[in-house]
Amino acid sequence: MSVEIIGMITAAPGSEVDQPTGAAVDPTFITRMAQAHETAGFDRALIGYFSNGPEGSLVSSHVAAATQRLGILLAYRPGVIAAPLAARQLATLDQFSRGRVALNVVSGGNDADLRRDGDFLDHDARYTRTDEYLDALKRIWTADAPVDFDGEHYRFEQASPAVQTWQKPHIPIYFSGASDAAIDVAARHADTYMLWGEPLDAVEALVNRVRTAAKRYGRKPRFSISFRPIVADTEAQAWARADDVLRQVKATRASLGLRAEAPENVGSQRLLAAAQRGDVVDERLWMGVAKATGARWNSTALVGTAEQVAQSLGRYYALGVDTFLIRGFDPLGDTIRYGESLIPAIRRHTAELDRQRTPQAA
Repeated sequence: MSVEIIGMITAAPGSEVDQPTGAAVDPTFITRMAQAHETAGFDRALIGYFSNGPEGSLVSSHVAAATQRLGILLAYRPGVIAAPLAARQLATLDQFSRGRVALNVVSGGNDADLRRDGDFLDHDARYTRTDEYLDALKRIWTADAPVDFDGEHYRFEQASPAVQTWQKPHIPIYFSGASDAAIDVAARHADTYMLWGEPLDAVEALVNRVRTAAKRYGRKPRFSISFRPIVADTEAQAWARADDVLRQVKATRASLGLRAEAPENVGSQRLLAAAQRGDVVDERLWMGVAKATGARWNSTALVGTAEQVAQSLGRYYALGVDTFLIRGFDPLGDTIRYGESLIPAIRRHTAELDRQRTPQAA
């Protein structure tokens, strides 16, 4: 199977170690990040959803204009924009980018964050709405006549399918969420199911759980996993970098008065449960930042040389995970660094694993 490598582009400089202090939108920085990802050999770049940040589809349009082949993974919350308008908006972006858009469906995670955008549904209701929303999008995208829809959360008449997606049958759907409600929706809709960076045994169990759920609908999703790799020329240097990252994260959070509060979402709870097993799990899965921040987002790291990290990713690849979302704590610098060493190592190592899987391939 072919491996897919995804990065992440933000609209302005900054990360957990260096909180942004300038304008929320820096077009020059977006262009630099987009072109750095393309040069580094990433297949896609995630454009995140932030209720206190720039609107992702517009950032994505800028990224598409600044690049030639880089794919875009647009984080998108159901319920913020009505489904008929969303279908046209996303299809238009897919046309402008000539089929480089995929959708990362984010149903929620933090109630306070959701309420900033006027969303007051409870957890399970959000996933019921997401299921309905994706049904509506797909019906419009694949229709050859106006669409009527009458659901619990959405109702519309004669929605126009005139703006078609470049990709057929529709824009690919990436989906995350580890609760029972989330996995049922993922089983019905996800082309790629996304996990945060957990230990190998936890990932294997969740992959099998999603596969079993998807099988009921006759579907076979791909699987993606997200890490914050910390790489250096030697393993000792990489661990020294990790120590420095943790020091900076703690100092930044202290200066902002932030505390690691108990997370509401199941994904974060799973990361914190894994962190209870130790600061380092499975040889080089480092939980330091996850523990310090309450694991509110993708925050676990693989630490080592590029070859060592690629070998660790290979163990997830052997479990059926063939998409890796990798982003650094030094966003631009790590993007360049990954292109120089880690991405070539990942592609070499997974290609070798594929050759070993094929009996007597020669």
